[in-house]
Amino acid sequence: MNFSLSDEQSALKDTLIKFIDRDYTFDDRWKIIRSTTGWSTTHWSQLAEIGVTALPIAEADGGLGGNGVDTLVVMEQLGRGLVVEPYLGCCLLPVALLTHGASDIERAGMLERIAGGDLLAAFAHTDAGQRYERVSTGTKASFANGGFTLTGRKVVVLGGDCADHLLVSAQVGEDAGASLFLVDANATGVTRLAYPMQDAQRGADIEFNNAAATLIGTQGGAQPAIDHALDVACAALCAEAIGAMTELHKLTVEYLKTRKQFGRPIGMNQALQHRAVDMLMHVEMSRSMAIDAAMAVSETNAAARAKTISAAKVLVGQACRFVGQNAVQLHGGIGVTHELNVSHYFKRLTMIAATLGDTDWHLARHSDSLLAA
Repeated sequence: MNFSLSDEQSALKDTLIKFIDRDYTFDDRWKIIRSTTGWSTTHWSQLAEIGVTALPIAEADGGLGGNGVDTLVVMEQLGRGLVVEPYLGCCLLPVALLTHGASDIERAGMLERIAGGDLLAAFAHTDAGQRYERVSTGTKASFANGGFTLTGRKVVVLGGDCADHLLVSAQVGEDAGASLFLVDANATGVTRLAYPMQDAQRGADIEFNNAAATLIGTQGGAQPAIDHALDVACAALCAEAIGAMTELHKLTVEYLKTRKQFGRPIGMNQALQHRAVDMLMHVEMSRSMAIDAAMAVSETNAAARAKTISAAKVLVGQACRFVGQNAVQLHGGIGVTHELNVSHYFKRLTMIAATLGDTDWHLARHSDSLLAA
């Protein structure tokens, strides 16, 4: 099988490499995360101009019609640059939800605005008291006076601090399945508590108190779209981890070559060379699994898609821990300081491994898929 990138994908990769190297240096990132918002609207506009916000959207909906491998190309470079702009939370997740869970009329115009970078939407799914469960039962929707209202509390909403609109999963009455609702993030009855996370990404806890909401898709039939969107996000996280681990391994090898003790580079120590090789093996094994996951997002068989993506998330999660911890160890005490970018890569890899299901959760999901088969 040929895993080479197409000409268009190679051109996109080159453009993103130039963007990261020119406009998103470590010093630039420091200024961004220390700002009031914690992310840059200027850099978000640049990403939109490059076309990454339009990439996952179908051409019929005003986008570029990219596939999972196109997303992998983007996320790998965003991971390499530790980009904090909310691409996963405010583009990939809502686009996947709307594409598979909304009618043509419901998503008309909305996806076009997301493609242009003008509209930020976020997926509010995890209820207070939940962890990685994919079925939302804590937030309730009620129908009265010709419209729906939502009551409940969502936690750790990726991009929820800056989103203009929220896509919220909730249960209507005694429905067995979840429904999806569109809510104005600034509407009456919506309260947001925004915060920076461990890795300088941003999230929010959002409380709904009889907030007006618009039903998206079929009542009680949103779970397949939710599962698909979360799988798309997991595949994207795997790709982002590849970019971060590749750069972290590169930094570590450079440090081993230049750091001297007793008059010679510490990289001449064979035991440290073996550590660096083990790191590279984990990166390359993860790359193969990330490619597999990127191709699986278009799989129409939900069980087969879940099996592949959970397998990738398990192996990538294990690699995130191994590569991150060894990079810190090989750098010594300086590896955990804020002044060195190594600690920032380590934090992001740790968060990637825990986001949308940690290694244990996805291992159990993969095992269940094997038993079901």
